[in-house]
Amino acid sequence: MTRTEPPIYRFSEAPIWELQRFFYEEQGINAWQSEEVPQYITNNPIMALAYAEIIFGFLQDRARLGYTSAPVTILELGAGSGRLAFHILKELCELRDYAGIPLPPFRYILSDLAVKNISYWEQHTSLLPYVQQGVLDFAQFDAVQDTELILTQSKSVVRPGDLEQPLLVIANYFFDSIPQELLYVDEGKIYECDISLLFPEGTAGLSASDKLGKVIPEYHYRRAESYEQQSYPYNDVIELYKQKLEDSHVLFPGVGLACLERLSELSQHGFLLLTADKGDHRIENWEYAEPPKLIHHGSFSLEANYHAIQYLFEQKGAQTLFTTHQYNNLNVGCILMLQDPASYANSRLAYRRFVDRFGPDDFFSMKQWFDMHLDQMELSQLHSFWKLGSYDAQLFIQSAKRIALLLPAANEKDMNDIRNGIQRMWDSYYPMEEKHNLALDCGMLLFQMDLYEDALVFYERALKETEAGAEVLYNMAICCYELGIQDSARDYAHKALAMEPEHEGVLELLLLLG
Repeated sequence: MTRTEPPIYRFSEAPIWELQRFFYEEQGINAWQSEEVPQYITNNPIMALAYAEIIFGFLQDRARLGYTSAPVTILELGAGSGRLAFHILKELCELRDYAGIPLPPFRYILSDLAVKNISYWEQHTSLLPYVQQGVLDFAQFDAVQDTELILTQSKSVVRPGDLEQPLLVIANYFFDSIPQELLYVDEGKIYECDISLLFPEGTAGLSASDKLGKVIPEYHYRRAESYEQQSYPYNDVIELYKQKLEDSHVLFPGVGLACLERLSELSQHGFLLLTADKGDHRIENWEYAEPPKLIHHGSFSLEANYHAIQYLFEQKGAQTLFTTHQYNNLNVGCILMLQDPASYANSRLAYRRFVDRFGPDDFFSMKQWFDMHLDQMELSQLHSFWKLGSYDAQLFIQSAKRIALLLPAANEKDMNDIRNGIQRMWDSYYPMEEKHNLALDCGMLLFQMDLYEDALVFYERALKETEAGAEVLYNMAICCYELGIQDSARDYAHKALAMEPEHEGVLELLLLLG
């Protein structure tokens, strides 16, 4: 019996992209809740802080140029969970209010391909206040073909030429997850690298995610002279690759570039792009590149070719900002496709301060060290890193047991730092129905510090998420007793006793309560 050869596809048209699309449409927010798809590296408060500072600088630049009446539209592509938008909006609104200077108004549009994600955002209690303030709206957007934005809250449509200010685009883990071409450059010639997909037996009935995890790609090469023609829209960068690269596989972001060009049509005043992804902007790092591996995490991702994006927009007059040092995990860039981009000093200075000098990639490198050395850190060090991370909930969840271990020897300053940090963290917490009960961790630590009023507030929040065990109910009874709320103390004590009839602490407390 002869083996049936699988069909060969152009890389950007292979079935893996349909599986990718189906995965996100089918999973919706569950893709992030289940932690199948990584999100922390691009959805943490440090990333949001860097972007908010650059956006604030951009608003200052527009005001200095005299454009303060029309709103600036901020569009996030492939926004996923919505967590980054929440952190950006919180920081940006605080910067605006603190500065108290004339600025153009702004609106943030969260967009994604998956309708399920939009439904999730529309019901999220952390996003609702921004919707009510008129600074947040939502839109479904297909990066492959859409030319306008249909907003779900205001019911308005943003069409080509509508925007009176430059568009500000945010694209994290975006260019690596949409269709790309795969080219091979050798001896001054361009080849298209096609792909065939071998699925092992028994995968026919599997989910899109499982299929993507098991697929075995095979590559096939053919001359592709069409890329070398003057008529090819990105011929300039292709010519550069022919001159500079040898025996190199190059992912080419044709779909991503076309998407940016369509988005640029929404405004007659250009755009500013903020983007973070795996992928290099230095041409030398594409030399001798091997065929790409499909990095599987529920969906799959590749690398983003920031060199092509940078080069092509610089040819059109843009100023591009990437870090002067080599990135470790995440390349964060800013492209100012604007008239006289050098005049946007505040935007460029913000990039220098919050990305190039010390930015999200640097923080994530420190986070990796933190993950390995958490059990060796003292309370003051834990607090300092938590503060550096803008009191992020993820850092607290990781640290809670270590903090509890160190609290008995803590001084009053350390305990005040933890207490204030918990309050600040809760104010900026974006819940995603995770399995972990953050409020319970907070309540336990506050109780340990004898902060009974604060502890009770968090214990009550925790009860809304999960049922309490006898020990938590006993702690709540103690809080009420210490606060003089005797009826509630008795109620919680009896509930704890019903679960654990021999609980000595509960029995003693009930004797005190009479």
